Amino acid sequence: MLDQTVLSERRACRLAGLSRDAFRHPPEPTPATQALSARIIELAQVRRRFGYRRLHDLLRPKFPDVNHKKVYRLYSEASLAVRRNGYIESFNGKFRDECLNEHWFTSLAQARQVIADWRRDYNEVRPHSSCGRIPPAQFAANHRAQQANNAVTFNPGLYQ
Repeated sequence: MLDQTVLSERRACRLAGLSRDAFRHPPEPTPATQALSARIIELAQVRRRFGYRRLHDLLRPKFPDVNHKKVYRLYSEASLAVRRNGYIESFNGKFRDECLNEHWFTSLAQARQVIADWRRDYNEVRPHSSCGRIPPAQFAANHRAQQANNAVTFNPGLYQ
């Protein structure tokens, strides 16, 4: 900005509402932020149709202290935003968008393998917002454990 105008550094910083120290020393990302950014980019390349919220859900186990706003900022800085193909809400729409449109099948055996891998990932790895942002298999295991715990603690003799 200073190269293109005749304003002094002091005046330009005052007009921009920026301290001169902040102008002279731009922030540098910490090693933790660099690791997080690299992991976001890595996950986004593997799961191209996932937005920043789903990537945040996948990152939570390894980066528990990172909130969705930081993930969004790093996701946006890396220009990873993906266009939505309409408002895909059904399972069939997600299946077509994330599996069928992403692969070129050369044989029936390959198609079966890719679809089986996608189904396994959909049920065991991918977090779902309707299940509390955890995979359905983990949700079902938690539910079964809770039901078993409730059955053990219930004593019908106490209520007679």
